[in-house]
Amino acid sequence: MSAIRAIAKAVVPESIPRFLRASHRNYVFARAMKEFRRDPYSSLSPASDVMSDLVYGWGNEDWSASVEYLTGCLKEVLLCDGSILECGSGLTTVTVGVIAERAGSTVYSLENDEPWLDRVSRYLAKYQITSVHLLLSPLRDYGSFSWYAPPLGSMPDRFSLVICDGPPGDTRGGRYGLLPIMKERLAPGCIIMLDDARRREEQAIAARWAEELDATIELRGSKDPYFRIGDLKSEEPDSTSLDTLSLGAG
Repeated sequence: MSAIRAIAKAVVPESIPRFLRASHRNYVFARAMKEFRRDPYSSLSPASDVMSDLVYGWGNEDWSASVEYLTGCLKEVLLCDGSILECGSGLTTVTVGVIAERAGSTVYSLENDEPWLDRVSRYLAKYQITSVHLLLSPLRDYGSFSWYAPPLGSMPDRFSLVICDGPPGDTRGGRYGLLPIMKERLAPGCIIMLDDARRREEQAIAARWAEELDATIELRGSKDPYFRIGDLKSEEPDSTSLDTLSLGAG
């Protein structure tokens, strides 16, 4: 069998398997998006495969939002009464946009990478999602940290929900810049969803945000933990602890 695989590998161009994988991902994504748009509420059920199919179909698994974080963010969007700020675009932008459109909410998504912004824009156009303002926002040096340069003049005065999966982890100061740059625009009761809770940098940022906002910090998820920060306690119990995360952090 190994000899057959070796022969097949030698005679079949690598571009063909890549094409087949890409075609399958596109098929799975289109099918899952059709179901998600038809009934986004049922799609968030643990019994549904829609969210995992969306993550698989989107590709980019090393960087894309996990099923747990994506589902958690979408549940917050369902409860949100006001504008939504997203830091870093991707699959969340598309799916959040679908629900926001139904709820009459507006999403402002900051993205510093122009090629990636172009990709997300194509999906928004393909699915005719008009609730999202996808904004090219280069990273700016603010002294002790770097963060996006948001076009504040064309953004709302208040945001009720922040979905934070950017800027990239190697940015100086990480994602902390959200608070000093946008604090005055966070509405009372604003919820911040912060991904990558296993990383020590995110743990420190989440604790700092919670202290500076005098807010509650909750740890969510089991396989791919994330933080929910705000002054409204939720009914969903924490699934792990900061001590456990710290032991496993890389």
